[in-house]
Amino acid sequence: MDKVKVAVLGGSGYTGVELIKILLRHPGAEIVAITSRQDEHIADLHPSLLGRLDMRCEPFSPDALQAKGTQLAFGCLPHGNSMESIPPLLDRDIRVIDLSADYRLRDVNVYQEWYKEPHQDAKNLAHAVYGLPEIYGGRLAGAKLVANPGCYPQTAILGLAPLVANKLIELTGIIIDSKSGVSGAGRTPKLNVHFPECNESVSAYAVGTHRHTPEIEQALGDIAGEPVSVIFTPHLMPMDRGIFSTIYANPTRAVTESELVELYRGYFAGQSFVRVRTSLPATKDTVGTNFLDLCTKVVRGKVVVLAAEDNLIRGASGVAVQNFNRVFGFDERTGLM
Repeated sequence: MDKVKVAVLGGSGYTGVELIKILLRHPGAEIVAITSRQDEHIADLHPSLLGRLDMRCEPFSPDALQAKGTQLAFGCLPHGNSMESIPPLLDRDIRVIDLSADYRLRDVNVYQEWYKEPHQDAKNLAHAVYGLPEIYGGRLAGAKLVANPGCYPQTAILGLAPLVANKLIELTGIIIDSKSGVSGAGRTPKLNVHFPECNESVSAYAVGTHRHTPEIEQALGDIAGEPVSVIFTPHLMPMDRGIFSTIYANPTRAVTESELVELYRGYFAGQSFVRVRTSLPATKDTVGTNFLDLCTKVVRGKVVVLAAEDNLIRGASGVAVQNFNRVFGFDERTGLM
């Protein structure tokens, strides 16, 4: 198969550079363009790419991307910007894997409620595929528009999927306590991620209002076949990268840990990037990888699920390439193992 010509939209951030690094070792991908508002050589923005990619960032132009033969664009743009940039690409038969939140929520009213602005591209939203391969993989082959999942939601959705699919837990009152490294806030300087503010400190944020909540509930509702309600609380941790989620749920009947291990291993059999463990996971076990590690425990009659991932790889750029592989028929592990 010939190499697929790809563009990276918004190459100046953490997600962009991680994506570029993966694509450089992907035998089926050729980077033909990187867009950014910063007119600089990519190695000046990311010195880790010095000697690995000789390319200058360019302004976003659908016509220029089409002229380069771009077959797929990875959108590493902020929410709101994506739904403005993506339609002209789709109109030019350029496929898109969007890493923003703009195409994750199927209901435009839910999007407006949580993102406080109207959705501008309902037409394309209607055929976007939610890009969580372990759950929606059958829809990804040949997809025109893939909505890459959020970082936090992957730990919650995959952590709970076997339980809700088999109705082994109550579908309301599920508690998801998540912690993320500072890189999850992006590269743009903000007061709360300024070193003196976040170092040696742990803080919760967006309590009860985090925008990943409806994304988690939407996917879990698909799996369960009925509505699922969660309480999701994220925390900022004084570390560079990684997400750790501890999930608490009430079982609908008595279960044992050995039963849960068997259930999870059966549910994720054949999935290359979900590791079901009997030992307790840690974020360092997944740093720099596309793996999501899961462990289940039973504590005083409640089910506790522990999940860890690298927020920049599995949480964003790695799963984007996993989706890319499924869209174009490559082995899912290509470039990621």
